[in-house]
Amino acid sequence: MSVSELYSQYTRVWIPDPDEVWRSAELTKDYKEGDKSLQLRLEDDTILQYPVDVQSNQLPFLRNPDILVGENDLTALSYLHEPAVLHNLKVRFLESNHIYTYCGIVLVAINPYEQLPIYGQDVIYAYSGQNMGDMDPHIFAVAEEAYKQMARDEKNQSIIVSGESGAGKTVSAKYAMRYFATVGGSASDTNIEEKVLASSPIMEAIGNAKTTRNDNSSRFGKYIQIGFDKRYHIIGANMRTYLLEKSRVVFQADDERNYHIFYQLCAAASLPEFKELALTCAEDFFYTSQGGNTSIEGVDDAEDFEKTRQAFTLLGVRESHQISIFKIIASILHLGNVEIQSERDGDSCSISPQDEHLNNFCRLLGVEHSQMEHWLCHRKLVTTSETYVKTMTLQQVVNARDALAKHIYAQLFGWIVEHINMALHTALKQHSFIGVLDIYGFETFEVNSFEQFCINYANEKLQQQFNSHVFKLEQEEYMKEQIPWTLIDFYDNQPCIDLIEAKLGILDLLDEECKVPKGTDQNWAQKLYDRHSGSQHFQKPRMSNTAFIVVHFADKVEYLSDGFLEKNRDTVYEEQINILKASKFPLVADLFHDDKDSVPASSTSGKSSSSKINIRSSRPPLKASNKEHKKTVGHQFRTSLHLLMETLNATTPHYVRCIKPNDAKLPFHFDPKRAVQQLRACGVLETIRISAAGYPSRWAYHDFFNRYRVLVKKRELANTDKAAICKSVLESLIKDPDKFQFGRTKIFFRAGQVAYLEKLRADKFRAATIMIQKTVRGWLQRVKYRRLKRATLTLQRYCRGYLARRLAEHLRRTRAAVVVQKQYRMRRARLAYQRIRRAAIVIQAFARGMFVRRIYHQNKEFKMLSEKLLTVRSTHEVEVETLKKELAHYQQSQGGDSSLRLQEELESLRTELQRAHSERKILEDAHTREKDELRKRVADLEQENALLKDEKEQLNQILCQSKDEFAQNSVKENLLMKKELEEERSRYQNLVKEYSRLEQRYDNLRDEMTIIKQTPGHRRNPSNQSSLESDSNYPSISTSEVGDTEDALQQVEEIGLEKAALDMTVFLKLQKRVRELEQERKKLQAQLEKREQQDGKKVQEDQPKNNMDVDQDADLAYNSLKRQELESENKKLKNDLNELRKAMADQATQSNSTHSSPDSYSLLLNQLKLANEELEVRKEEVLILRTQIVSADQRRLAGKSMEPNINARTSWPNSEKHVDQEDAIEAYHGVCQTNRLLEAQLQAQSREHEEEVEGLKAQVEALKEEMDKQQQTFCQTLLLSPEAQVEFGVQQEISRLTNENLDLKELVEKLEKNEKKLKKQLKIYMKKVQDLEAAQALAQSERKRHELNRQVTVQRKEKDFQGMLEYHKEDEALLIRNLVTDLKPQMLAGTVPCLPAYILYMCIRHADYINDDVKVHSLLTSTINGIKKVLKKLNDDFEMTSFWLANTCRLLHCLKQYSGDEGFMTQNTAKQNEHCLKNFDLTEYRQVLSDLSIQIYQQLIKIAEGVLQPMIVSAMLENESIQGLSGVKPTGYRKRSSSMADGDNSYCLEAIIRQMNSFHTVMCDQGLDPEIILQVFKQLFYMINAVTLNNLLLRKDVCSWSTGMQLRYNISQLEEWLRGRNLHQSGAVQIMEPLIQAAQLLQLKKKTPEDAEAICSLCTSLSTQQIVKILNLYTPLNEFEERVTVGFIRTIQAQLQERNDPQQLLLDFKHMFPVLFPFNPSSLTMDSIHIPACLNLEFLNEV
Repeated sequence: MSVSELYSQYTRVWIPDPDEVWRSAELTKDYKEGDKSLQLRLEDDTILQYPVDVQSNQLPFLRNPDILVGENDLTALSYLHEPAVLHNLKVRFLESNHIYTYCGIVLVAINPYEQLPIYGQDVIYAYSGQNMGDMDPHIFAVAEEAYKQMARDEKNQSIIVSGESGAGKTVSAKYAMRYFATVGGSASDTNIEEKVLASSPIMEAIGNAKTTRNDNSSRFGKYIQIGFDKRYHIIGANMRTYLLEKSRVVFQADDERNYHIFYQLCAAASLPEFKELALTCAEDFFYTSQGGNTSIEGVDDAEDFEKTRQAFTLLGVRESHQISIFKIIASILHLGNVEIQSERDGDSCSISPQDEHLNNFCRLLGVEHSQMEHWLCHRKLVTTSETYVKTMTLQQVVNARDALAKHIYAQLFGWIVEHINMALHTALKQHSFIGVLDIYGFETFEVNSFEQFCINYANEKLQQQFNSHVFKLEQEEYMKEQIPWTLIDFYDNQPCIDLIEAKLGILDLLDEECKVPKGTDQNWAQKLYDRHSGSQHFQKPRMSNTAFIVVHFADKVEYLSDGFLEKNRDTVYEEQINILKASKFPLVADLFHDDKDSVPASSTSGKSSSSKINIRSSRPPLKASNKEHKKTVGHQFRTSLHLLMETLNATTPHYVRCIKPNDAKLPFHFDPKRAVQQLRACGVLETIRISAAGYPSRWAYHDFFNRYRVLVKKRELANTDKAAICKSVLESLIKDPDKFQFGRTKIFFRAGQVAYLEKLRADKFRAATIMIQKTVRGWLQRVKYRRLKRATLTLQRYCRGYLARRLAEHLRRTRAAVVVQKQYRMRRARLAYQRIRRAAIVIQAFARGMFVRRIYHQNKEFKMLSEKLLTVRSTHEVEVETLKKELAHYQQSQGGDSSLRLQEELESLRTELQRAHSERKILEDAHTREKDELRKRVADLEQENALLKDEKEQLNQILCQSKDEFAQNSVKENLLMKKELEEERSRYQNLVKEYSRLEQRYDNLRDEMTIIKQTPGHRRNPSNQSSLESDSNYPSISTSEVGDTEDALQQVEEIGLEKAALDMTVFLKLQKRVRELEQERKKLQAQLEKREQQDGKKVQEDQPKNNMDVDQDADLAYNSLKRQELESENKKLKNDLNELRKAMADQATQSNSTHSSPDSYSLLLNQLKLANEELEVRKEEVLILRTQIVSADQRRLAGKSMEPNINARTSWPNSEKHVDQEDAIEAYHGVCQTNRLLEAQLQAQSREHEEEVEGLKAQVEALKEEMDKQQQTFCQTLLLSPEAQVEFGVQQEISRLTNENLDLKELVEKLEKNEKKLKKQLKIYMKKVQDLEAAQALAQSERKRHELNRQVTVQRKEKDFQGMLEYHKEDEALLIRNLVTDLKPQMLAGTVPCLPAYILYMCIRHADYINDDVKVHSLLTSTINGIKKVLKKLNDDFEMTSFWLANTCRLLHCLKQYSGDEGFMTQNTAKQNEHCLKNFDLTEYRQVLSDLSIQIYQQLIKIAEGVLQPMIVSAMLENESIQGLSGVKPTGYRKRSSSMADGDNSYCLEAIIRQMNSFHTVMCDQGLDPEIILQVFKQLFYMINAVTLNNLLLRKDVCSWSTGMQLRYNISQLEEWLRGRNLHQSGAVQIMEPLIQAAQLLQLKKKTPEDAEAICSLCTSLSTQQIVKILNLYTPLNEFEERVTVGFIRTIQAQLQERNDPQQLLLDFKHMFPVLFPFNPSSLTMDSIHIPACLNLEFLNEV
């Protein structure tokens, strides 16, 4: 495109502005080359003449189309330059309130100065696992990208967070670490992620302070490495710090504060444990009150101090160490308040011995008061021959005091960082790590000193690394796409870095000047002028001789040399340090000891350090200065910076650039000047420049075709190769081949080309719109014309004349157009020819031989163009001739009927339209087939890939297990030796420390004595002598104080645990039975005694009443017999119990010795079984004897009572009277028995009659219900269409036939069971016949007992098969294995649903029938454990989980239905009531089964969600369910991020529906309750709603009108599926209401207040925050759509203020609704169930 095409009328440009940096304007006139100015109209309609430099031809920057404004990625902009970047950031920040924006690989984060609800756990889970380009920009997206690349590429990662003070670096780093702690939480119970997060409050307390720009400014840099294991769980962390601002400890500027810890400690001074610190409020201390205000608005220092203490505790810092830390911090405050008095001579100073603050300082640090008082005001000068003590002036003393305070704080800071690292250290092997660098950004102030120099030096190094990384990524992208790589010139700041760190650079000259005894800042500055005056990055200010200018990559910075030497030396007097080394507190002494003074206690090397003997010479040697103090600050910083750069270069970096939008800390206020300064300083614009130098706009072929298919000609659409179509279109639209390149998978465009294509596309749409409007308007006019023609014939003449004149005008215009076209085409061809000719001549002059082939190709191309031109000309001539002929024909047929001609033209157009439709249908069919083939191929490849991944994971697991076993063995072998070694080292450490402290103290005192002897007139009190003598009385540190001792854990092995548990169960049951029998015996004995007393009284009072007491005496006799029986049984049980205890004791001893004794255990069980059997036999015998004795006593007592009335004169020995009485008694008893038998028969008949009546009533009720159902179905069918009625009738007939088929199957199974039962009875009878002769004698002896039990025996024989299954105890494991563990759902296809549940219940019922509680308990426990084992093994199998959920629920229903509880028996038949449990109440097991059902249901939901979740976003939001509706917008770098998979993982809505069909079919086939199925789909539809809505709220690219249309269509398809499966009653549609309203919100008008009111009334299920978020994200896909204005959003917010919505933006897609299992009884009876042979349950016997 030429310049005149770009800078045409109505083109918008950017011009510089002093206030807003850049200002938008619009061209009012086309620009032509050579014009000296542009005519512009500003946004306030001001006309401006903008001058243009003709020589440089520097035109203003072009503005991007509105459709590209507000993009997530700045590299998606077509025109890449500074004003476009600034405007895009401003629009996103102010209008959409988006604080994050991508700029290639950089995340730009603007500080909102306001708490935003975008950092919750729900947002973390929403970004977890997502590709970086799919979601809106966020710090979590960068963290996820780093985490994913670490796991995929197995390479360490770094996140570099930089920016000005107050830009939000610390908060961004904190959120990144929170993300890693949440996503990569530790797999063990160490909670290392909590410790990593706990380090933040500590480091903020000791390293952050309030500045004029930030209330919580980090005054140091830190790099935190978070370590991960092979499974990418956090196992530890490590922190490195850089350049702590020590000067803040002793000096703060106005409206600034010292470090937070000082104010926190003062706020907590009133606590009892801090009384000894002697602290008051912060205003009372010099070091905390220099800035003025000591408090921060909205910050509670006391509360923050409590958080700091909790963090110390969580990191394992002991309470004693914490107190010591707070003592040191308090001592610094006291040191700042020490009053120094100047002497009269002015050359010396003194401190009052009664100074309270100095006393507190010495007491808190445990040092000698007199020594500290002396050396604060004096210094020692050491020469080769003697030592001098020199006094200091007041200013020197103050400087020395401040230097000491800074040094103490710096040492404490380093100690705390070291101990934090020890707490975060892990013994596990670190597989990889992610580093988070929170470091100061480029700084420039009015006065810049040493700190700003070091900060800017670090930023120079980081910028160099950043530039090289961006350049490398660009090169890799071009090479991957096979694009010719041309070298891009980018800014390299290596010369500036060499100026600072090279040999004889600024830092070297500074260190050299520090070594000079009388070096000054002015001399150093002069050396810089002399050495570097010729460097292009070094300048000397005009008006100063003590300052210098360094030209950094971001800006020129003028540094004032005053104070550079002092800050670089960081001098502290050695005498003061020696006093601190001799402190009686170990922590204080440790802070200042050199490495050579102590042996490292934490040495983990296997080499044992040899003991060293220190020999002291008799002559005290000269003490060398501490080497650490000799190292300058600049040298230390340079070394640490080099280490940091080595670490960063070994990792994959991710960049976060924090921008401070304004200096007033106002929320969502944007200052363009400040923003541009930071964008230039942080490298964002450099990224843009590098991108713009190449091909910044990149499109996939598919996306390009979808976006610009309107520019494709019809004949080109016949080609199925989209890449070929794209190439032909671009070659025809963009003539310059250098403006684009075709890659392997993408098309690369130069800057501005996408905007040009967008302009062509908009013009095409505009032309199509005009064509439609013209056609419609023409039709309307024709209708009007015909109406007027019929109304009047007079106007026809005038109209014809008008038409003729218009035709003549048209012919003239056509002829003029032909002439203009001819001239224009001739000129264009001539210009093209001349341009090619000039280029050919220049190329021939310089490289004729080299470019022969290229010239040949160009000539060939020129010939082709000429041929095309000739073809076009010939075609044009032919068209002119045809037009002339048509004109002649029209003139001839002017008087004819024009309507006939129009109809013919209409018919021809219709035929052509039909032909076009047929061709389009053919193309669509071919496209569909090809698409299906590709999908099938992709699915096969994915399946193969999954198999390979499984094999890889299995091999990795085997390898990990072998490595873990080897590591555990080695650790166990070395554990004891390491413990002993550590103890010896700690003892030796303490001895060395004590010795060094005493030695230092001795040296100090000896020096003091020497000074006293050498200095005349200076006397010491004798008390010093005594204090020296008492030095040896200091107690040494005992080894018990070194560390905390750990208790040794004793491991106890429990042998034979399962057998012991079983024996204990038997023992407890026997013991319980003994207690019950004992209580019953006591109760019966008490009743017996009471009745004997009552009977005795009654006999004495009334003798004739003996006839009425016969039954009472019989009861007494019976109770006495029963008591005797119970006593004997009690004795027997006690004996058995004693034997059992002995057996258990023997068994325990044997198990301890041999670990296995199955023989003794089985012997014990056999003895117990024999004892029980014998007990039952004895019970029966006792009952028989009891009845005989009772009957004999009754007869005897009856004879006694009747004898006086019959014959008073005869006595008992009279035999005749006795016989008559017995006959009478026997007759009386016979009559009673007959009456009882008759009464029993009568009751049985009445019961049968009542049961028959109830059965008939039940049948009547069933018939009524069936009639009601048929009436309902009939009414429903009447409402349906005829086709639906036919389909419904067919379904009803199928269901009826299915029910009849099931009834017939049940009848067949029942007959087969009766046949088996008869066969078994026949076998039993044959066996009885064979044993009859042998049992005759026994039968005769027990005939009476059989007669007594005749009635009971008759009742047992009347009972038929009751649906019980019997099995032996040893077959229980086989039953569970065949019925639970090894059972496959496919084996039971075609059988009764939930068959395993019915079989298990029949087994339970038999155990209940025989009253075997052990068997019931064992069977239920084994069943539950078996189900859990199966589900744990197959935890991702939906079919198996659904199968066992159905069976568990059915077993639970059976236990309720047959429990005997009337509440569960209302729907039972009489036959089902007979199948109820008789002996046991299994309520507790019902609760266990209910809990198990809930667990299985949750696992089922988890499996289904895991299958559906990857499909949801693609199917609901991304897939084009309505073809051609959605448009594709230009995408930035993030859409081509390396984290994105190369495969096509897109899903359509049909895939989700197919999957849910599969779920529904499986659950229905396996007999799951319909109520549970409804709850399952309600839960799944909630997840679909939550996941889709969350992605909609976090993705700007899908918030458009077309997406709303697609979404509404998809939701309607899901609703139709629910109705088709009769699942609409589940409430799933109501659950989807938020998503439905969000789709409607995307399609509603968003302009007027009425629209706002309609939105508020419609979106009731969406929160205010969600509505505003969607409106902010709404993005038009075409220029014809309008953006949502900020005013409209404010109107919405004002109308929704009264809502009390939750603050949570996203829905919790993991939320699970409580599940309910309603009671659903079965209509089947147990005796109708048939057991198929495929279950291998032949050992079960039907009872």
